Amino acid sequence: MWTSRPDGGPERLVTLVDGVFAIAITLLVLDLSVPRELDPDAYRRALGELIPDLGAYALSVAVLGSFWRDHRRIFQDVREIDGQVIGISMVGLGVAALVPFPTRLLAEYGAQSVSVAVYAGAVAALGACHLGVAAVLARRPWLRHDRPSEAATTLYLIDSATSVVVFLATVPLVMVTGPRIMWLWLVLVPVKVYLGRRLHRPG
Repeated sequence: MWTSRPDGGPERLVTLVDGVFAIAITLLVLDLSVPRELDPDAYRRALGELIPDLGAYALSVAVLGSFWRDHRRIFQDVREIDGQVIGISMVGLGVAALVPFPTRLLAEYGAQSVSVAVYAGAVAALGACHLGVAAVLARRPWLRHDRPSEAATTLYLIDSATSVVVFLATVPLVMVTGPRIMWLWLVLVPVKVYLGRRLHRPG
C-alpha cells in the first residue's frame, strides 16, 4: 500500500465516491418528517421543532457537497491511482458515510458540547482524508496527466487544510466555550473565498 504501484485509472474510484456521497446526502433527509393527523396548533409546533433538523441538514449538505466537488477537482487531472490513494480514499468514504450520525446528534442535542465535538471531529477527519489524497497525488506527478493541476499546488493544499484546522480546533474549544463555538465555522467562508480567488488568479 505504501509503495506507489499504479493500479489502473481512477474511474471506478470516482464512481464509488459519487455513490457514497449521494447515499450520505440522501440519508440526511430521512429523519425530516412531521407526524400525521395533527391539529393546527400541534402542526405549527411540529414545524417549529423541525428547524434544528433543517439547520443541521443544510450544514451537512454544504459540507458533503463541498468535499464532493473538491474531490472531483482533485481527480480531474489524475490518470492512474495506486494503493495509497485507494486506501486513504476508502477511509474518507467511511467517514463520509458516517456524517448522518453526527448530523442527527447536532440536530437533536445541539445544546450539548459533546454533540458539537463529535460533529466537528467527523468533518475534520473527512477533511484530513481529503487533504491526504490531494497531498499524495501532488507528490506523485507520474499518476497525473502532463498538464498543470491546481489541486497539486501548495495554495490548494493550504485551502484544503483550513477546514481541517478550524473543525479540529473546535473539538477542544467547545468543551471550554460551549456550543456557541460553532460560529467559528463561519470564518471558513471569507478564508475560502480569498484563497479561491488567489488560486484562480492568472499566473
